[in-house]
Amino acid sequence: MSGDTKTAEQLAVEIKAAHQKSIDEVKAIAEDALGKAKSGEEMTAKVKEVADDALVKMNELTGQVTELAQKLAREGGQGGDDVKSLGRRFVDSEDFKSWAEDGRARKGKADLAIKATITTATTNAAGSVGAASERTRLPGVLELPQRRLTVRDLISQGRIDNAAIEYIREKGFNNNAGMVAEGAVKPSSDIQLELVSTTAKVIAHWMKASRQALSDVSLLASLIDSRLLFGLDLKEEQQLLLGDGTGQNLLGIIPQATAYAIPTGIPTEGLTVIDTLRIAMLQAVLAEFPATGHVLNPIDWAAIELLKDDIGRHIIGAPQGETPPSLWRLPVVETQAIAQGKFLTGAFQMGAQVFDLWDSRVETGFENDDFTKNLVTILAEERIALVVYRPEAFIYGNLAPPSGE
Repeated sequence: MSGDTKTAEQLAVEIKAAHQKSIDEVKAIAEDALGKAKSGEEMTAKVKEVADDALVKMNELTGQVTELAQKLAREGGQGGDDVKSLGRRFVDSEDFKSWAEDGRARKGKADLAIKATITTATTNAAGSVGAASERTRLPGVLELPQRRLTVRDLISQGRIDNAAIEYIREKGFNNNAGMVAEGAVKPSSDIQLELVSTTAKVIAHWMKASRQALSDVSLLASLIDSRLLFGLDLKEEQQLLLGDGTGQNLLGIIPQATAYAIPTGIPTEGLTVIDTLRIAMLQAVLAEFPATGHVLNPIDWAAIELLKDDIGRHIIGAPQGETPPSLWRLPVVETQAIAQGKFLTGAFQMGAQVFDLWDSRVETGFENDDFTKNLVTILAEERIALVVYRPEAFIYGNLAPPSGE
């Protein structure tokens, strides 16, 4: 470098000084003009011209300062010449210049040997590829999909203060009401009642996590909490529908439901799965418990929605519609807790009720040698009871009509 050549840093110092000087000049002109304006004096044309020149000069210097700042940033604050591309380095090489200046028939070749070693360094030097090798960490945690839960929302809900529940359920009713003549003996009807008892059951699970992980990984604690609570809901839905009542299982709705049967007077020829659900609604109405919803496996509901008429139009709704799933004026609940090919139709609000003894909750604590191992045990649990008041309010069976019908 010759003595007359200045570095980017030296130029920056000089330009910044000139820039600051121009700012001071503009500031002085502005203050002078403001003072004259307050005293009622008008700004002369010459003063305006001086002010305009000062502003133009200041803007030019501002642009130079910005350009130098960007240049220094690219050079990593180390000064010196800009890093040349391979093509620029090739045409500036002595080998290429001597070949290009040769007056002969441009025979032979010119080459450039690149001797830099490729490294993961991030410095401004040949062969540094560290910036390209840095990892990209997307924010948050990609959770596993959660199944939509809706069965509990269909059922009446309540609270209890102890584990045991007893209720009187009507088992049979023989209605002999009739017209009675004056002085005649009135008929009697019979009703049969039964005492039903059940108890609340505990649903629980837990997992361990290190205190370091809970401290170092953002959102881990809330993720564990939500996953534990979701696990409770998943098991709860399965128990509300299918629990067999043995051991610590609830006695679910389906084991107590009335079997699907086509009432007398309904034609059986050419029935479809849609017809099956309409007949189930009729069966519930005949038991004096009008149905309030259908529960189907998502595969079965998708198959119903895909049904088309003779000219290719969808029978149930439209692909672009936003109407909630419904069939025969009743909402449809999709859940994998019910087996494919099965259905449950019923009067959910009138026919059953779920009671909470313990609300769903998450607790943490030390178990065994957790304290000495820096571990934390995280527990989620709930305690619920299910009462099915009227088994005839629920109709359960196969979606596909029996063969031969």
